[in-house]
Amino acid sequence: MIDRQRTRATVLHADADSFFAAVEQRDKPSLRGKPVLVGGTGPRGVVSTASYEARQAGARSAMPMSRARRLAPAAAVLFPRFEAYSAYSRAIMTELATLSPLVEQLSIDEAFVDLEEGPFADDPTTAASAVRARIRTLTGLAVSVGIGRTKLVAKLASDAAKPDGLLLVEPADEDAFLLPLPVRAVPGIGPATAAALERLDARTVADLRRQPLDMLTMTVGESSGTNLYRLARGIDPRPVSPGAERKSVGAERTFAADIFGHDAISAAVDAVTDEALRRLTSHGGGARTIVAKVRFADFTTLTRSVTLAQPSADPAELRAAAHRAAIAAGLTDSVRLLGVSFHNLSAHAQLTLPWDAPDEVTPEPLDLPAEDPTQSRPLTEDNARPGLDIEHPTFGRGWVVHVRGREATVRFESVGTPPARSRVLDLDADPILLVPPLVALEPF
Repeated sequence: MIDRQRTRATVLHADADSFFAAVEQRDKPSLRGKPVLVGGTGPRGVVSTASYEARQAGARSAMPMSRARRLAPAAAVLFPRFEAYSAYSRAIMTELATLSPLVEQLSIDEAFVDLEEGPFADDPTTAASAVRARIRTLTGLAVSVGIGRTKLVAKLASDAAKPDGLLLVEPADEDAFLLPLPVRAVPGIGPATAAALERLDARTVADLRRQPLDMLTMTVGESSGTNLYRLARGIDPRPVSPGAERKSVGAERTFAADIFGHDAISAAVDAVTDEALRRLTSHGGGARTIVAKVRFADFTTLTRSVTLAQPSADPAELRAAAHRAAIAAGLTDSVRLLGVSFHNLSAHAQLTLPWDAPDEVTPEPLDLPAEDPTQSRPLTEDNARPGLDIEHPTFGRGWVVHVRGREATVRFESVGTPPARSRVLDLDADPILLVPPLVALEPF
């Protein structure tokens, strides 16, 4: 294998801090500096993004919304507005492209930049500081940046720089930076792999580096073991690839003992789907095709898929589809392995998280109406979601707090206005339009 390792720190990783929640705080002045949770609030609702104020109370991404609300009872809970997030994402990526022609967008709020191919390879810190300042001026958002010799180091450096920081790790300083980190900090090491490494007493990257290659491959498999062996030594020759586009995300689990029976298998499908959903959330957007992989005790392996009418990021809808796909694969025998993966990924999925669904095992998602979401329409109890944009002929633009019957609680404020108090209006006497987000990218 040819070593294409760089000799200087010219890989930049940029990651917008608490992106969805930060956009909501920018667009809603009354929420600035206050805890915000973006996601669904039904019985199986999941937090997509928690603001740093909410994280201080213990809330975090991928946590059940019910638990997050108990931890942060003062938090505003908002329905995601992907149209707004996509607009801010495009602005961020456009600024990053001024640094180099090689920008690899990983998700809606995250990208690698190859500074070696631009004019800033000799002074990456100044370039990164300037682009962070321009992004903040244009969008009002904080972007944390890490710079290193490899993608691995750059990614870990941006994680260490959060919130709102910049960290350059020179090649000579890589070991001092990497070795003390917990193994869970390494991309690709999830709970199951970490538990397996724990049995080897490998709790830090330094511990991981001490493991022989054959021990790692026996413990976590040939491919994963070889990859971890390299990463623990800072070997990561992956280039920044602008054309790279993730085709799928997913998770699978091999059970220590075969499982059987409807309840046990159903619970296992839920657990694997939840892990796949966390990865989909990290990727951003949603998926249209859901694939279940089932390996039986005799090692027979079947895959079955369910394709939705449109891309979705609704955990309840995706979880229900995963169950349908698993059932289609046949679950009458003992199961050795279960996998769930999401395909036909889209950054602009319709997210239909139930925010007031009945308490039942598999709630029906309360979808937004089938009308064109880019068109204005009257606000009603059926199409209202907390945080969506509205407009009133007298009071101007604002957002939905909640709607009960024909009584709407709203706040009339936007990026350039002072914070507003909640106002209650009768929708019969004072009709309000539900409108697309108005994204004003201007000095903040």
